[in-house]
Amino acid sequence: MTRAVQRMRVLVVAPSRYPLRQPHAGGLEATVWDRVRWLRDRGHEVTLCAAEGSDFLDDSPAFALPAPAWTRVEDASDTFYPEGYARATDAAHEVLLDRLRSGRHDFDVIDNHSLHPAPIRWSRDADIPVVTTLHTPPLEPMLEAAEYARGSAHRFVAVSQATARAWSVEGVDAFVFPNGIDTDRWTRGPGGSRWVWSGRIVPEKAPHLAIEAARTAGAEIVVAGRIGDVDYFQQEVAPRLGGPARYVGALHQGDLCRLVGSSAVALVTPMWEEPFGLVIAEALATGTPVAAFDIGGVAEVLAGMPGTAAVTVGDVTALAHAALELARQGEREPLTRVWTRRAAVREHALSRRYRDVERVLTHTALRSREQRMPAVSW
Repeated sequence: MTRAVQRMRVLVVAPSRYPLRQPHAGGLEATVWDRVRWLRDRGHEVTLCAAEGSDFLDDSPAFALPAPAWTRVEDASDTFYPEGYARATDAAHEVLLDRLRSGRHDFDVIDNHSLHPAPIRWSRDADIPVVTTLHTPPLEPMLEAAEYARGSAHRFVAVSQATARAWSVEGVDAFVFPNGIDTDRWTRGPGGSRWVWSGRIVPEKAPHLAIEAARTAGAEIVVAGRIGDVDYFQQEVAPRLGGPARYVGALHQGDLCRLVGSSAVALVTPMWEEPFGLVIAEALATGTPVAAFDIGGVAEVLAGMPGTAAVTVGDVTALAHAALELARQGEREPLTRVWTRRAAVREHALSRRYRDVERVLTHTALRSREQRMPAVSW
């Protein structure tokens, strides 16, 4: 284990919609799961605040947040909450605030990834420095909390330049620290003939367009991921399955790595302002080339990477042609997978990304501590 330069007591706050455990609900949950592991490996004392059922909560059950309880599976959604859940989470955050106020010296800094506004306000309400990572386009409750926390020991970081610009327009400035992936877990694969799509199955990720692109090119495609919108899946994805298009569900990281790494090309099809696109970095780390819609932070993740192509958002024909060319290039030049993997490790490895984050957490904690120290009079 590599020891940190200065050991910190960190409270990592995760989004509460889904537990942090495999198979990961999405890129956000995977990122925070990796963050906890990495900070602990660096020698920091890390407490996790996350949804019930999360990994890493055994030592801190008092920081478990309620998870949504859906009456019917088909009602589960990445967009809406079941009735009463908002009140339950608000109440849970109030309880946590009281705990933080009474034991504020238990933590040096809060590493906040929540989409709930409360942890942003804790920098003022609990007098604990907070670093909030912006993983989404601007959300009104978080904007209001940011205004409330102005002048306190709070700092924002964003996962891409595109995300930082979107929040800056709303008056919130952020440093840019892109997400990283564990390139010891995301290993190079042998490639193959089929195409692959992975991620949350929701309208804004548009896997149905990936299936259409594969059909246009006459390619087999495998779709993997958690269904985050049942109606969308039943209306747009399920009717396109069968024959050369197959759905394999949500996979644990190791199984997903093997699937992506044994594919000819990965398709990434966001139809919203994609904040980052972790699946791009994951695929590239396996050596699998990526064809993607160019929107949000996608171009930043692809920048300088061999084996990639970006096309106009929603242009299925262009996506099909780009993916077909990448797959053919892989057949002609087998070493392309080696070069792609090396570039992904160089640009997207956790060790590269998180050392910067560690410095921000340390600096925020130390600066807040210095500001609270009484002046010495002689």
